[in-house]
Amino acid sequence: MFAVSEPATSNPAIPFVSALFAIGLALVHLYAGKLRFLDKIPRSRWLSIASGVSVAYVFVHLLPDLNERQEAIAQTGALAFLEHHVYLMALLGLAIFYGLERVVRESRQRNQKAGEQDKADFGIFWLHMISFALYNGLIGYLLLHREETGIQSLFLFFIAMALHFVVNDYGLRQDHKHTYHRIGRWILAAAIIVGWAIGQATEISEAAIAVLFAFLAGGVILNVLKEELPEERESRFWAFALGAGAYAALLLTL
Repeated sequence: MFAVSEPATSNPAIPFVSALFAIGLALVHLYAGKLRFLDKIPRSRWLSIASGVSVAYVFVHLLPDLNERQEAIAQTGALAFLEHHVYLMALLGLAIFYGLERVVRESRQRNQKAGEQDKADFGIFWLHMISFALYNGLIGYLLLHREETGIQSLFLFFIAMALHFVVNDYGLRQDHKHTYHRIGRWILAAAIIVGWAIGQATEISEAAIAVLFAFLAGGVILNVLKEELPEERESRFWAFALGAGAYAALLLTL
């Protein structure tokens, strides 16, 4: 399933372009905190638009592609346990990040009741960072290994993930306050570059790519909805719908 080699791409410019996009995604984590207009209640319309874009990418682009990859997974003995449904991995991604979110929320609630600052414990911070570092590393890796090759597909993936990172970054700052700004953002930015570097050095099967994208799809859906649904965020449905509708329309026309 895995082999050390150059990534198989039909366009020799893709490694260079993907490297630029990996750096761009890393910069999102490093500088998203400077977008002060996002830090307000009711929730910024721009965050809701960004959430809509990333969810549209999953439902209009990723999941249909995964459905087409079912046959490739079914024919791969090492991944035979997924032969009936690639969406099992999407469910796993959603479930893992849901469990992680519950741990963080419970930690914040305990600290609030104890009269301490409204942020998660330091141990929970590291659990959160390790989890999202793996998540970001996966995204960096998939810049080079995607369901569809080509600059256009890469660009659409980059835009969706960049906006998704803005949303994630905002949520992580709420959970961990200054600790995230001082340490966490650097870890997550580095994870993207490391993931891309691993992708540059290795190549995996078509079935394995489908499995990784399925896991990513589940993670994206949960990480978006956990930011949009809490009542105290006063999210803007019209902005979310606008972002989702506009990006869906773009994907369908390309």
